[in-house]
Amino acid sequence: MLDIAEELHRWVEQGREFAVATVVAVDGSAPRQPGAALAVDADGAAIGSVSGGCVEGAVYELCQQALEDGETVLERFGYSDEDAFAVGLTCGGIIDILVTPVRVQDPARPVVTAALAAASAGEAAAVARIVSGPSGLMGRALLVRPDGTYDGGFGAHPELDRTVAAEAGAFLDAGRTGTLEIGEQGSRCGAPLTLLVESSVPQPRMIVFGAVDFASALVRIGKFLNYHVTVCDARPVFATEARFPDADEIVVEWPHKYLERTEIDGRTVLCVLTHDAKFDVPLIRLALRLPVAYVGAMGSRRTHLDRNERLREVGVTELELARLRSPIGLDLGARTPEETALSIASEIVANRRGGSGGSLTGAHTPIHHEATSTSSPAGRIGSVA
Repeated sequence: MLDIAEELHRWVEQGREFAVATVVAVDGSAPRQPGAALAVDADGAAIGSVSGGCVEGAVYELCQQALEDGETVLERFGYSDEDAFAVGLTCGGIIDILVTPVRVQDPARPVVTAALAAASAGEAAAVARIVSGPSGLMGRALLVRPDGTYDGGFGAHPELDRTVAAEAGAFLDAGRTGTLEIGEQGSRCGAPLTLLVESSVPQPRMIVFGAVDFASALVRIGKFLNYHVTVCDARPVFATEARFPDADEIVVEWPHKYLERTEIDGRTVLCVLTHDAKFDVPLIRLALRLPVAYVGAMGSRRTHLDRNERLREVGVTELELARLRSPIGLDLGARTPEETALSIASEIVANRRGGSGGSLTGAHTPIHHEATSTSSPAGRIGSVA
C-alpha cells in the first residue's frame, strides 16, 4: 500500500473511498513482492499493480466487492495446471493478497491516512494490518514512527498493540516489509495472528563523485531506479545544475570531506568517477570502511592496480580491498556513457537483489531472488574500467 502512497494520499485528501489490495506473501516466481498494491476507488479508477497483469482483473473485482460489503479478505492466486487460462499466475508462483476497504466510516481510515501522509512526504513510517485472525480484528491498522510512538491499534488487548508496535518498529529500522506472527494477546498465548507490516523509508541515496560525462548518464539511470542522487565534485566549473539537471543535489566540495559529513546507510551506493588519485584515494579509503551497499571507482585496469597500491600505502587492509569488485559494472561491452551507466546500474541491482549478473537464458537459477541485506559493512563494493 505504501508503494503507491503519493497517489492514495491524494485520494484521501479528495475524500474518496477506495479499497486497496496488497501483496502479503510470495511463493515461487512472481513479478511483485510483498507490499506491492493495487487500489480501486468507488468510481472504478485504479492505480498500482499486484502482479504485472496476471491477476489484475480478478483483484480489481475483489476491491469493488470490498468497497460494497466493507469486508477485509485474504485471497490466494496461483497457476492452474487444469486450465492455463484460469485466473492465476502463468509464471508458476503463488501470491497471497490482502484486500482492505478504506471507507469514510472505517475505523482504520485515520491510521491509513496518517501512514499515507508520512510515506508520501518521504518520512519513515510502518503500518501493521491483520492478515489472518479473529474477524473482529480484520481491517484494523497500527502506525509506528521511528521514535517508537504509534497510532491506532486493534482494540483487543493493550499488550497486543504494544507488542505489534515494537515488532513493527524493528521492521521499520531494517526498512523491511513482510509478515509477523504473534498471539492475539500480544504474546505467544492465545489464537495466532498473522500481520502484514509495511515499511516506508526515505529514498536510498546514490552519491556520484566526479562531474564527468559518465556521471550525467549515471544520474539519469539512478533517478530511474528511484535513488535520491547527489553529484559531488571539488571543481565548481563542472559541478553545475546546467550539466546535471536531473540530480537532486549538487555539492561543490572535496569528495572525502563531503562523505565524512553526509548521512549514509546500508542502502547507500557510492560511485567514484573522478578518475584522479588525489580524489580517489582518500575517498575510497573512507568508503571501504563505511557500512554502505556499494562503491564503484572508474578507471582502467592499470589505474585500478595503481590505485590499490596507493590504498595499501595509506593503510587499507587486504580484507577491506577484498570488498572492492573491479572492474565496476557487468560485462556488457559498454562504450558510451549511457551504456557504461547501464553496466554500473546493473551491477548495483544484482548486488542489491542477490543476482549473478549472468544471462537468464540456459540458467537454472531462480529469476527472482530473496532480498539480500545491504546493511552490513561486508556488503560488496565495486570499481570500473
